[in-house]
Amino acid sequence: MKRNVLLKIVFTIICLSLMIPNISISQANAAQTDQWEKAKERGELRVGLSADYAPYEFEHTKDGNREYAGIDIELAKKIAKDNDIELKIVNMQFDSLLGALKTGKIDMIISGMAPTPERKKEVDFSDYYMEVKQRMIVQKKDKDKLKTVDDFKGKMIGVQKQTTQEELAKTEMPESQLSSLTRVPEVIMSLNSGKIDGMIIEGPVADAYLEKNPNLTYSDVEFSDADKTTAIALPKNSPELMDRVNKSVKDVRDNNLIKDYQDKATEAMFDDGSFFSKYGSYFLHGIGITILLSFLGVVAGAIIGCVLALMKLGNSKILKSIASVYIEFIRGTPLLVQVFLVYFGTTAVLGLDLSALICGIIALIINCSAYIAEIIRAGINAVDNGQMEAARSLGLNRTQAMKQVIMPQAIKNILPALGNEFVTVIKESSIVSVIGVSELMFNAQVVQGASFDPFTPLLVAAVLYFILTFTLSRVMYFAERRFSVSD
Repeated sequence: MKRNVLLKIVFTIICLSLMIPNISISQANAAQTDQWEKAKERGELRVGLSADYAPYEFEHTKDGNREYAGIDIELAKKIAKDNDIELKIVNMQFDSLLGALKTGKIDMIISGMAPTPERKKEVDFSDYYMEVKQRMIVQKKDKDKLKTVDDFKGKMIGVQKQTTQEELAKTEMPESQLSSLTRVPEVIMSLNSGKIDGMIIEGPVADAYLEKNPNLTYSDVEFSDADKTTAIALPKNSPELMDRVNKSVKDVRDNNLIKDYQDKATEAMFDDGSFFSKYGSYFLHGIGITILLSFLGVVAGAIIGCVLALMKLGNSKILKSIASVYIEFIRGTPLLVQVFLVYFGTTAVLGLDLSALICGIIALIINCSAYIAEIIRAGINAVDNGQMEAARSLGLNRTQAMKQVIMPQAIKNILPALGNEFVTVIKESSIVSVIGVSELMFNAQVVQGASFDPFTPLLVAAVLYFILTFTLSRVMYFAERRFSVSD
C-alpha cells in the first residue's frame, strides 16, 4: 500500500517537473518577439483593465447597449486609433492583470497603474499620462477625530490589494492595521459598514464614490508621498510597442486630453435611470453564462468521470494509477488554482491562445470530472456483486454487463449526489470571474463599479443564485421520485 502511494507521488512530481522547462522555453520565445508584431498579426490590440474603477474604467448602459467608459478607455481607444488597429478590452480583476500581461494574454495594461520599483522588475512602463493625489476617506462622523496619520494608530485601514495605496499604507502608516481587499467596491462597503476606519484611494476615484455615498468624506490626513503618476504597463523587450504607445501618450499630454476624457467619464457615470433598467441586462447575461458553465462542466465532467471511474475499477495497474493520481491531485487542489493554471498555462506551456470563457469551462470540467469519478465509482460499488455474476451467467461479457445491468442501477443510486454536484458547480462557477468570465458574480461586480453601490448588486446576485439552485433541486427531486417508481 505504501509503495503504491509512493509511486503515485513520484509520478505526479515527474509530470510537474516536465512542465517547468516548457514554461521557461515558452517565456523565452515570447520575449524574442516584440508584442506589437503579435498584436499586428492578430489584428487586434488587447488592453487589460479592471472595469470597477470609475472614472478610470467602468461599464455602463447606453441606448440599451453595454459599453466601457472612462479615462483609461478613451486613452486605449486613442492608442488603437493612432496605430490603425482594432481595440479589444479584456476585463479582469486587478491582481490578475500582471500575470495576464506576462503570459501574453493581453498586450498592455491601462488601469490607473503606478510604475512602482517592484512592478518595473516584471514589466516595462510607458511615460506617465496622469498625475493623481492619494487621499484618505472616512465616515463623516469620524472626520473630527481622524485628522492625522497618528490618529490612525491601531486603526484599520482599507486598500485595494497590490496597489499603490497598499504600499503607501505600509510605508507611511506602519502602526495601523491593514485590510487589503481585491476590489474597490469591497473596501467601500467595509468602510460604510464600519469594518474599517479609513480608506486610501486616488482623488478622482474618491470624488466619484463620495458623490454616491453622502455618509463618507475626506479626512485631513496628508501623506508625504501622496502624488503619484499613472502609466501604461507593457511587456519586457517590446521597444516598437513602447514607441507607439509613448507617441500617443505625448499627444494626450501636449493637448491636455485627460481633462476631456475625465469630463466624458463623469457624464457617463451619472446617467439617469432606475437600477434595473440600467443593469438588468447585466444580470440576465450573467445567468446565461453561469448556466452554460455549470451544464458543460457537469455533463462533460460526467463523461470523463465515468471513464476515470472505470479505469480505477479496472484490472490494469497503469490505468488505475493514472486515474488515482489525477483524481487525488484535482481533489487536493483548490478550484481557484486550477482556473489560473488553465488560463495562464495554456498560453505559457502549450502556446494556445484560448479565451477566458473556454479556459473557465475547461477548468470546471477538469474539477468536476475528479469529483464525479468518485461518485460514479461509489455508485458502481454499491451495486450487489451478484448482479454482475448473474449477467455473466446469462452470456453477457463484462462490457455488456456493465453497460446494460450495472450502470443503470448505479445511475439511480448516484442521481442525488450528481444533483448536489450540479448545485455546487453553479455556486463555484463564480470563481472563474477572476479571469474575466462574465458569469453572474462577475456581472454583479461590474454593476458594483458602475453604480457605486457595493451592496445591492450582491443582494441581487444572491437571490438569483438561490433561484437557480432551488429550481435545480426541485427538478432533481422530481427525477429521483420518478426513478424510485421502479423500486
